[in-house]
Amino acid sequence: EIRPLLSNTCFRCHGPDEDERKADLRLDTRDGAMEDHDGFRAIVPGDVDESELIYRIASDDPDDVMPPPEKGDRFTPEQIKLMKRWVREGAEYDVHWAYQKPARAAVPTVKREKFLVRGAVDAFVLAKLNEMGLEPSEEAARHTLARRVALDLTGLPPTTEEVETFLADDQAGAYERLVDRLLANPAFGEHWARMWLDLARYADSAGYADDPARTIWAYRDYVIRSLNDNKPMDRFTIEQLAGDLLEKPTEEQLVATAFHRNTQTNSEGGTDDEEFRNAAIVDRVNTTMTTWMGTTMACAQCHTHKYDPLTQEEYFRMFAIFNNTADADKKNESPTMKVPGTDHAPETTVPVMREMAKSRETRIQRRGNFQDLGDKVAPGVPAVFGGLGADVKADRLALARWLVDERNPLTARVLANRLWEKIFEVGLV
Repeated sequence: EIRPLLSNTCFRCHGPDEDERKADLRLDTRDGAMEDHDGFRAIVPGDVDESELIYRIASDDPDDVMPPPEKGDRFTPEQIKLMKRWVREGAEYDVHWAYQKPARAAVPTVKREKFLVRGAVDAFVLAKLNEMGLEPSEEAARHTLARRVALDLTGLPPTTEEVETFLADDQAGAYERLVDRLLANPAFGEHWARMWLDLARYADSAGYADDPARTIWAYRDYVIRSLNDNKPMDRFTIEQLAGDLLEKPTEEQLVATAFHRNTQTNSEGGTDDEEFRNAAIVDRVNTTMTTWMGTTMACAQCHTHKYDPLTQEEYFRMFAIFNNTADADKKNESPTMKVPGTDHAPETTVPVMREMAKSRETRIQRRGNFQDLGDKVAPGVPAVFGGLGADVKADRLALARWLVDERNPLTARVLANRLWEKIFEVGLV
C-alpha cells in the first residue's frame, strides 16, 4: 500500500535517478529516507512528529507541501493517514514482491459442493469465487471440453474422430489421454511457437526502410521442434542465448542462436554500420529482459530508472555482455551457417551468433548516444537480481544460466504468467 504512494508521487524527484534527485534525498531506500539532513530526517521510525516527510505531505504551506503544487496532486487525507500509520509501525521497507524468490503458497481449503476440485489450481479458483460471492459454472459437456482443449493446444478444432474417441472413452483418465494425443500432434508446436516467435520478434525480412528478405526460417523450425520435443525451458533458454558458447555445440544449438539475429539490419546506402550494430545490441538487451524477466529496461539506456532499481551503468553492463559478437549490420547477414534446405534448395543459410576472440570495449552512452561515450563498464547484471556468481565469466552463457537459475525471482513468474494469459486471455499479473 505504501510503495505505490511513494513511487507515484515521490520517486521522480527522490528516487534512484541521481541526476534528477532533489535535495540529495532518496526515499526509495530505507537508509536514504532515514539519513540525517542538517538536523532533520524524512522518516523517523515510530515517530510521526519527527518525520519531515509526514509534515511535508500534510502541510498547507505552499512553500513546504510535497509534492509541490506544480509537480502533481497532493496526498489525500486517507493516504496521509496510511503514511502516518506506516511510520508509527516502524516504516519497514521490503523488496518488491516480484524481486523475491517465489514461495509455494498453501492450497486453500474449500467446500467442494457443485465443483469438482481436481488440483491446486481448482482450489485457488474456487476460493477466489467464494471470496467474490460468485458461483462456478457448470462443468462443460465433453464435446465442448474436447473443442476447447484442442483449440488451446493446437489452435485447431478437433477432428470428428478425435471427438468420437474421447466421447467413447469412459475409463478414468480419458481427459488426460485426450491431452496426450493433442500434445503428440505436430500442430501443438506450430501453434505455441507463434507466442515465442512474437517474443523473439521473428520476421522473414530484415526491417527498416528497405526491409529486404531474410532467410531465417531454420530458427522458426527450431522453436517448433523444441516445443514438440518438450525441451526443458532452461535448455531452450541457454541454446538461444548462448548455444555457440557451449562445449562442442550441435548444429541445432547454433541455429538456436538466431534468436538474437532477428534484430533489424539497415543495408540502405550511406548508413553507418556501427550505429545500427549498436541499435541491435540495445534491442538484444531490451528483448532479453522483457522476454525472460518481464522487465522494461529500455529507459535505462538513456538514464537511471526513476522508479525501478535499475541504473544506466547496469544497463550498459548488460550491453557489454552482448557487445562481443561478430555480427555488424552487414548486408550479407554474416556470420551465417549452412543448414539443410527445402526441396527447392541441396542447402541454405541461417544467421547465427559468434563470439569474438577479443572483447569490444563498452562505455556508458550519455543519453543513449553511441557517439557520446562516458565511463568504461565491465559486463554484468542488475544488482537487485543478484550477481552472476563468483569466478564466473560474464558472457552470454553465464547470463542465460543466471536467467534460468532457480534463485532468479522473475523468470518462472513471467513464464507462468505468459502461459496463463495465452490460455485464459488475462494474465495473473
